Amino acid sequence: MLRVSQNLPEQVRRLRECIASAAARSGRNATSITLLAVAKAQPAERIRVAAAQGVRDIGESYLDEALEKLAALEDLPLTWHFIGRLQANKTRPVAERFAWVHAVDRMRIAQRLSAQRPFHAPALNVCIQVNLAAEATKAGVRPADLPALAAQVAALPRLKLRGLMCIPPEESEPARQRHWFAKLRRLLEQLNAGGADLDTLSMGMSADFESAILEGATVVRIGTALFGPRPASG
Repeated sequence: MLRVSQNLPEQVRRLRECIASAAARSGRNATSITLLAVAKAQPAERIRVAAAQGVRDIGESYLDEALEKLAALEDLPLTWHFIGRLQANKTRPVAERFAWVHAVDRMRIAQRLSAQRPFHAPALNVCIQVNLAAEATKAGVRPADLPALAAQVAALPRLKLRGLMCIPPEESEPARQRHWFAKLRRLLEQLNAGGADLDTLSMGMSADFESAILEGATVVRIGTALFGPRPASG
């Protein structure tokens, strides 16, 4: 894992260098990869410092905490992504306040987001979460059920199905990391071959983002490798 500096501007620079290096190895430009700063449990002022270094995409998993930060940072041109598991009774504020949702895994959630997205707002960008290894502790649609769900979500108004997201099994070997990311990439390619128009692979976190980039990631969700360990609660 990338060594974390206590100096956040320096850490942003190091992280962008690692992303650029992995992009070059995969034959892509670093500008095709979005650094999504995972800011759960991080104070708003830390996000403000990152934003001053050009980090504009912010990922949150806890809705109440996220809404407080949205209010505190409304003066900044940030794009907010909801990346946690979304409960049906909490879809409205996400539909109203966020630009992206990365973890749609069932039609009920997608339907509620569509119905609750304001008419004056642009379409809500969504990714379908895929449970690649059928892990009982993780959310996500099974690969076999993905084509049907993708077709249903794509047909909903006020949503734009952009791509796929995964949280694969933890692997220490880069080859094993790439195995899972390649599987998600192939699923996206299969959907596009069937007529879909998807452009987003949300995959890769602090411990494996370079492997994800080598397999085509367009969004890497980075928390610890950017901000350092999360602050202790309480």
